[in-house]
Amino acid sequence: MHIAAYSLATNLSMQSSAIVEVNYRMLSNNLPPADLVIKFCQFKNIHLLRLYEPHSNALDSLRRSNIKVALGMKNDIVTSIAMGVDVAMEWVNTNVAPYANEVDIEWIIVGNEMVSGPSADLIPQAMNNILSGLNSARLSNIKVSTVVNVNVLGVSSPPSAASFSAEANKSMQGIVTWLAGTKNPLFINVFPYLALASRPKEIPLDYALFNAQQSVIDGTYKYYSLFEAMVDAFYVALGNIGGGSVTLVVFETGWPTAGNDPYTSK
Repeated sequence: MHIAAYSLATNLSMQSSAIVEVNYRMLSNNLPPADLVIKFCQFKNIHLLRLYEPHSNALDSLRRSNIKVALGMKNDIVTSIAMGVDVAMEWVNTNVAPYANEVDIEWIIVGNEMVSGPSADLIPQAMNNILSGLNSARLSNIKVSTVVNVNVLGVSSPPSAASFSAEANKSMQGIVTWLAGTKNPLFINVFPYLALASRPKEIPLDYALFNAQQSVIDGTYKYYSLFEAMVDAFYVALGNIGGGSVTLVVFETGWPTAGNDPYTSK
């Protein structure tokens, strides 16, 4: 489990509003029971939680919790969901419908960082089939999207010149067209640490940590934060393929505590 910022950023505006969200992944050992995790979130007034895939214990613990949930699925089932609406309906009826009356499921997340993988072009059809399944189950209030990371950008600096990579462009075009048509946001994972660690001589540490005293200038825009520049790069890339109306939501961000001195925190 780790904590991330859920952020709605505004294109080239240097302004954002952020809400703390918990990304709840159950891959480690010695994890606390799901009911304790949910109680911790309530105690800390955390009102958003992402489940990377359905877990009955976690979903049961979320009943009547007033925590909004983004529910994901394993990447390896996205292809089968895209190939058959009946598979999507079964997934919805198994993993969403039994909980929907008592768990505030806001989003279904179809795939995690699948672009530019071999099944990336199937994401729009998979999202559409899940939406059909939700509508069939009379759960049309639940929205559908997917998650990508900064690797889909072929050019990210300066933000005003950003574009998707040749490998990702076709998949992103399909995804963005579907999201724009359904008025759903695109979820992105943005880690300034990874950019710093890969280019430590080019990126000032204070710029990656929101502490820059001198701005990085891009035309008429000034950036004091690598995070904001990375998010704006996404917005520009979206605009270049007709996705200017699509809102971005930052799903994951953070900074490791150890493992790569001197860039990790203590």
